[in-house]
Amino acid sequence: MIESMFALHLPILEKLLRPMIVYLFLIGFLRLFGKRELAQLNPFDLVVLLSLSNTVQNAMIGDDNSVTGGIIGAFALLAINWALTLFLFRSPKLDQIVEGSATVLIHHGVADEAAMKKEALTHLELKSVIHKQGFDDYSEVEKCVLEPNGTFYVEGVTPSSDEAERAEILALVRTLSTEVRELKVLLAARG
Repeated sequence: MIESMFALHLPILEKLLRPMIVYLFLIGFLRLFGKRELAQLNPFDLVVLLSLSNTVQNAMIGDDNSVTGGIIGAFALLAINWALTLFLFRSPKLDQIVEGSATVLIHHGVADEAAMKKEALTHLELKSVIHKQGFDDYSEVEKCVLEPNGTFYVEGVTPSSDEAERAEILALVRTLSTEVRELKVLLAARG
């Protein structure tokens, strides 16, 4: 039993190369098919991402189900990810090409139809994105950007309630600071 858990059925080099090759192709395919897959906007996108792992599993591990093979495969994935991240960090121009650019979906309260079409986003999906950020309508959004990593940045036209509350607290702190300084001056003059 112990022997079957740790015995490799494939050469170590193959165990290292398989996950690395699949990783590079997955990165390329995700870049090719767009940021939408990373954003997981609807159940279909989620199903695609979950199915990807199962689809490429055998390509990455081959016929080997040993613990040792799994550890080597995990090491290969982490190593290629680390190496690629470091390489792209040191090559900003190449990183920009690989990562892609952000897409502005809403600007000054108006949805950009061409940008939405490019990203295959419906108005319903975009409304869902802004609703999650606490906005009810496009007119309340100064800018909505789909970042290359699939996250959305939404900036409101007017400050959000959190920002307004923060501004009010800062104003009160400034008032208190001024009053404390005045009291210190008054106490120093008496003392």
